[in-house]
Parts: sequence; structure tokens; C-alpha cells
Amino acid sequence: MVILLLKILGIILGIIVLYIVLGFFIPFIQVSEKSDGQKKEIPIYIYTNGVHTDIVMPVKNDLQDWSLKIPFSNTISKRTTYKFIGIGWGDKGFYLDTPTWADLKFSTAIKAAFWMSESAMHCTYYETISKGDDCKEIMISKEQYKKLVKFIEDKFDTDQNGKCILIPTNAVYGDNDAFYDAKGKYSFLNTCNTWANNGLKAAGQKAALWTPSDYGIFLHYK
Repeated sequence: MVILLLKILGIILGIIVLYIVLGFFIPFIQVSEKSDGQKKEIPIYIYTNGVHTDIVMPVKNDLQDWSLKIPFSNTISKRTTYKFIGIGWGDKGFYLDTPTWADLKFSTAIKAAFWMSESAMHCTYYETISKGDDCKEIMISKEQYKKLVKFIEDKFDTDQNGKCILIPTNAVYGDNDAFYDAKGKYSFLNTCNTWANNGLKAAGQKAALWTPSDYGIFLHYK
């Protein structure tokens, strides 16, 4: 029995080590930008809080008005002067219970890693955007933006009227954000950062081949 337990433990530790190694090295494999030949006139941003990566976009332009889908009134502030919106997908438990790594619980991590919990969209409004190591600007074309918008919209769960479903919670990060039900299951292979990385691919932008972490995205935008 002891030998069996040691073997099981060894397998588990081996999987963890392999995951860490692959999670570090695979992101260095870059998926190149795919130009569509059009003018790059729409600014988007990738923003990380150290845990989750969001894709930040203008609240409104001639192609999309996010405030119609993600109402300002669903934030605590209810202000209508915000100029940008950041959207991220991830595990509902991670989002609601883990704003920083210091808040991570073992039970949350296990449920998230093994497809055992629901997912959510985190939507945050901003008045301004400050570029830096944690926030990179990317200029894209209108066609690329349309593809990005579709990628994001397809991840929202909706009611019978096609409206995004607000998650009632006090676990918001500030007075400018809200959570919504999402499609799909989070796992150690498909994280919030994997989703953001796939969003860049959908928009024809530089991205990692695969990444579970934010660093795997940002290393291509230094």
C-alpha cells in the first residue's frame, strides 16, 4: 500500500512539474500576427492585474457599443462617462473569491483545475487607460476588431431574450465592474489567460501558441 501511494504521489508530482515546465516554455512559441492589409485604427489593450488578463476596448465606436450589452447601471457607480471596458473570462470561484494570489483557497484551485465549477465574465469600465508593463496597447483594423468582438460575445451566456446574465454579488473589485455568466469550463489547460491569448489569435494578433499565465501573453508585447 505504501509503495502504491508513493507511486501515485510520484505521478501527481510528475504531472505538476510537467505542467510548470510546459507552461513556461510553450508560451515562447509565437503565433505571428496576421495582417489583413487594412488600416490599424482601433486601439485595444491587454491588461493584467497579476492574475487575470483582460482585453480592454473602447466602450463605443461605430462597430460596437458595449454599454448596450453591459449596462453602466450594473456597476456600483452607475457612471455613464467611462471610455473603456475591460473584459475577461475565467473560473467563477477564482473571480469572486481570488482577486489576488494571496486570496487563493485550496478548494477553489482544485475545483477550477479539474472542470468542477462554472465560469464567468468579468467586465470593468475605465475612464482612462495608462499604458505600462501591465497594460499594452495594440492597434488593430476594423475587420480584426469585428472578429475580436464576436469572439468575446460568443463567450457570454445569455437569457431567452439574448441578454447577458448579471451575477448578483458583492465580490466586485471596485465601483466600476460587474460579473456575468459565461459559457465553457475553466481548467488548468484552459485558464483566463488562455482565453485572452485565444482572443488575440482570433483578432489576428501576436500571441503565444498556448499559455496558462499572463506572462506568456505579455512576453510577446515587451
